[in-house]
Amino acid sequence: MPKENCLIVRAAGKQLDLLRGEASRIAKENKVDWWIDRADVGMVFCFEDSKAKDAFALTCDSFGVPCQDWLAKKKPAAS
Repeated sequence: MPKENCLIVRAAGKQLDLLRGEASRIAKENKVDWWIDRADVGMVFCFEDSKAKDAFALTCDSFGVPCQDWLAKKKPAAS
């Protein structure tokens, strides 16, 4: 699956359950699909468009949950 609209989220337990519910709500509001995959550290939440991904990132911020753009993780550091 393409990862351009994905965020790595570091959450577990009830916090992760809460974020799954929020991801579902955001996807439904934006009429897009979403999915979740495991990552080396945390979970990867992916959306079909960037608008939904951005809304989810704001939700993570409001809950104090660290998240990072998937592509930022994959790009090599600038020298």
